[in-house]
Amino acid sequence: MYHIGKATRGPIWPDLTLGLALAAAISLGLWPHHQALEALGAALLAHLVLSALVLAGWRGELPNFGWANRVTLLRGAMITALAGMALAPLFRQASLGETLWPLSLLALIALLLDGVDGWIARRTRSLTRFGARFDMELDALLMLLLCIALITHDKAGAWVLALGGMRYTFLVAGKRWTWLQAPLPDSLRRKTICVVQVGALILSCTPFTPATLATPLLAIALILLSGSFLRDIHWLYRQAR
Repeated sequence: MYHIGKATRGPIWPDLTLGLALAAAISLGLWPHHQALEALGAALLAHLVLSALVLAGWRGELPNFGWANRVTLLRGAMITALAGMALAPLFRQASLGETLWPLSLLALIALLLDGVDGWIARRTRSLTRFGARFDMELDALLMLLLCIALITHDKAGAWVLALGGMRYTFLVAGKRWTWLQAPLPDSLRRKTICVVQVGALILSCTPFTPATLATPLLAIALILLSGSFLRDIHWLYRQAR
């Protein structure tokens, strides 16, 4: 069941502005040299896109943003800072340790915070569909950015984008086959495979994991994810019939 807290309604732009400032601070903190401006530009652009999507999903239907969503937004600031590290030109100019170590550690912190927002929402009786969707889409973005980082550092081929892009392929397919847009029940299997997938991506991104080890690790994660998606698609198809 989803609950809406008793707080009065209020604007969310202060929270989004704070999130933007956090993304900038994290990006600059990770790159304290002249190349930080390149990462900062990519991080801010990613966070502006994220803020626009949050505003589009919010639509004034919920009360104040709440602490659960603020923790999720903190994760968003970390993940959009990763966008700067994965996409900026400095990714090619810096050494392996300069890029992959901070990227891996920041992604690990974002993963560890994944369950905190849900715990806060349950404790404050402020679980919402918006919050659950916000959290899920951030997980998908994190996985996509880690896949891009692996490709950029020649630790995996373009095939690894299947890991980060499967969620988005599913969304696009839902535009054609609308029965795919039906809500899915909560699933411990789905959540566990998501954690395994992100963990495999983070481990593969670390400098001490060679490409020869990252490839089978990522292949196993892809097999598990594909099986999970196929199971959900089968369930949705049966429900539609």
